[in-house]
Amino acid sequence: MRMRRKKHGAERLAAMSHYLLEKPESPLTSPEAVFGHAGDMVLEVGCGKGGFACGMTEAHPDLCFFAMEKISDVLVVATEQADARKEARKTDNLRFLLADAKDLPLWFAPHSLSAVYLNFSDPWPKNKHAKRRLTYRAFLSLYFSLLKPGAPLCFKTDNRPLFDFTLEELAALGYTPDYVTYDLHTSPYNEGNIRTEYEETFSAKGFTINALRVTAKDGEPR
Repeated sequence: MRMRRKKHGAERLAAMSHYLLEKPESPLTSPEAVFGHAGDMVLEVGCGKGGFACGMTEAHPDLCFFAMEKISDVLVVATEQADARKEARKTDNLRFLLADAKDLPLWFAPHSLSAVYLNFSDPWPKNKHAKRRLTYRAFLSLYFSLLKPGAPLCFKTDNRPLFDFTLEELAALGYTPDYVTYDLHTSPYNEGNIRTEYEETFSAKGFTINALRVTAKDGEPR
């Protein structure tokens, strides 16, 4: 995501520090130390402006939701949105982390997550940048290593080349999606779908949304 630098960004993010998760001394195995209560730990990789994270935590108060973003100026917007919508959350169940996806094993223990969400990830369209894509096989293997066996990885994008690339990477790892749709909003899989800001924008312009869900097997890298 490209975004202009936010005026007083560091100060604004510091004001939202109560939403920020500091890197733990050891990877998290459960959410109690963070939230003070139990629940399924789920992760969004690349949370953008935070609309999906806010929507999910409002709709599912039982979840313990972690939203990762590596760009601090983007995280300013996400945390401020979370604060503006705090009254809509029935429980304290949302934290943000400023981190790179490759470092996620420093934050979460193997087999600790009940779901991973990737929404409208940067497509990195040039072939030479394929390894930077968040659905490159090395990243997928990392997510599967953090997921509990039987837990889902869910991916949405308007970018068809990235979607096709993701299907190829999953196949290379020996995974077959539970479902694949090239038009999420008219499909049976749209029930309960929480839309992101990008999703609303692209859909309004007539773009269809590609989506898939794939289930973790043994949780180990392949």
